[in-house]
Amino acid sequence: MLNLRRPRTDDEPRVRAIHARMAQEGFEFLFHADREWPQILAQFDAEAAGEDLPPGRVPCDFLLAEVDGEIVGRTSIRHQLNDFLLGYGGHVGYGVAPEHRRRGYATEILRQSVRRLAELGVGRVLVTCDDDNTGSATVIEACGGVLEDVRPMVGEADKHRYWITASPTAASVG
Repeated sequence: MLNLRRPRTDDEPRVRAIHARMAQEGFEFLFHADREWPQILAQFDAEAAGEDLPPGRVPCDFLLAEVDGEIVGRTSIRHQLNDFLLGYGGHVGYGVAPEHRRRGYATEILRQSVRRLAELGVGRVLVTCDDDNTGSATVIEACGGVLEDVRPMVGEADKHRYWITASPTAASVG
């Protein structure tokens, strides 16, 4: 069973190793990776509480996805949208470590993320993915995502924007 949880002090080596592997794919698994681990944890706590947010940031839960004690991925659950997130970033950013892909973990991470947003009172969840990321599009659609549009990005892949209707029960595993 997949569990989403906050990062802990003892997670540092595993999280940094996943971050290094995924950075090779151009994916930022760990935010603030250049900081010391206690600073990173403190920043995650502040962002979850909506305190001392840097410009352009919104309250956000950074959670690790764990299966049988092993970290398999992560999610960033943004409690609200600013202009950039509405246009391109969405409410949820998730990733699965390469060695754990194609096992349904991404779908479960997104389902639980949508459920968390429903608990926060968000009724419609925006999730985006790159035009060339068919795996992510499949995950979003499996979670009820309906494509609204595709937004062009300068120098990057275009962004597909999907909306998912959120409810604490509808987002649960079926």
